[in-house]
Amino acid sequence: MKQPDHLARSPFGQIPTYEEEDLVLFESGAIVFHIAERHSSLLPNERDARARAITWMFAALDTVETPIFERTLAQILESDEPWFEQRLQVLEANIRKRLDGLSTRLGNAEWLDGAFSAGDLLMVSVLRRLHGSTILEDYPNLLAYVGRGEARPAYKRAFEAQRAVFEASKGTA
Repeated sequence: MKQPDHLARSPFGQIPTYEEEDLVLFESGAIVFHIAERHSSLLPNERDARARAITWMFAALDTVETPIFERTLAQILESDEPWFEQRLQVLEANIRKRLDGLSTRLGNAEWLDGAFSAGDLLMVSVLRRLHGSTILEDYPNLLAYVGRGEARPAYKRAFEAQRAVFEASKGTA
């Protein structure tokens, strides 16, 4: 991921990248949005439903992912610090605030806004970052939501393709 040819496509040296003819995109949200624009199954044609799906895309990547990522980073970089447990409690409280709102909004619905959309795809991906913790166990509806998202055949294919790229990139790092 840090090789010059990849950095030319993805300036931050991250995955995923997406290539289509001369178009090269990086950043998950941009890639998902680009693909979703072509598929009403991911981004509804109806104006208001489309706007809501896009809102959920932003919410996943900005509002929900940020505290989850901060927790992950703290676990990697700060776990040996004497104050780590206190910091972890604060970080997890921030995550729970986000999940409280998300759980309430989802309620017993299958997806965030009626039919499955790109917003659900990104939200499920973000919530997956909590696997290995017990946080999602306190939100049975969100745990089931993630399970529904992971069970989608297209999600499985995309996840395996991304894993293959990541594994291949480890051999060139």
